[in-house]
Amino acid sequence: MSETTDNASTFAILTDTTLCTGCETCVHACKQTYQLGRDRAWRWKTKIDDLSSTRFTTIVTRPGGKHVRQQCRHCLEPACVSACLVGALQKTALGPVTYDQDRCMGCRYCMMACPYGIPRYVWESPVPYVRKCIMCYDRIKDGGQPACTESCPYGATIFGTRAEMLEEARRRITENPHKYYPHGEPHIYGEHEVGGVSVLYISDISLEFLGWQAELGTEPVPALTWGALSKVPPIALGVAAAMSGIYWVIGRRMRLQAEAAERAAQEGADG
Repeated sequence: MSETTDNASTFAILTDTTLCTGCETCVHACKQTYQLGRDRAWRWKTKIDDLSSTRFTTIVTRPGGKHVRQQCRHCLEPACVSACLVGALQKTALGPVTYDQDRCMGCRYCMMACPYGIPRYVWESPVPYVRKCIMCYDRIKDGGQPACTESCPYGATIFGTRAEMLEEARRRITENPHKYYPHGEPHIYGEHEVGGVSVLYISDISLEFLGWQAELGTEPVPALTWGALSKVPPIALGVAAAMSGIYWVIGRRMRLQAEAAERAAQEGADG
């Protein structure tokens, strides 16, 4: 599969696990940028440092002292976007897959559609939503780079156009072909899987534990997603649409009530 001009010019991240020390500087930079707060050991989390509403990215420690950063892969043709009924998830021209909480109705179809199991649900919230990395879209839009790549002190995770990141990955592999996995015939994770992604990996260990399974194939997942959704009874989609409308009405009513209360409080203070 060749790199198209559009995909080559979008932005991407390259993570080289051989350079990662597990310092979590990237994790803390992300937390600070989005004010994610402290991690808590909720009963539905496998472990406290798993991806969650307080961790859009995390470091997974593997046997032998290996460290691998985990985050949204920002697929070139994302299944989560395809599955979202209300357009809360969008694939941007710059590369990141963004999320709009105000549109989300909490159906969790995106969680079921993602081939890498990335989106997380805020179960601890009375009004739960989905949470995931958006690759610091606003920073990229303003000419910057994601907080995680900017903060990495070892160059283990870097940022640039997708063409540049693929070129850099190939350069590192060419210089040290036996350093990367599979040894002797290294692989750039994310170059072709499910149509390609915007968060690429090169590693000295297998990354199957991150969802990089051989059966993923190279075809984009949205076609499969729509194949499944097309079999959902029309009444179910009608209910989903109705729920979305009700959610919008209730949200609007709550905002109007809050504004009215704020005005009353202000008038009381002025009086």
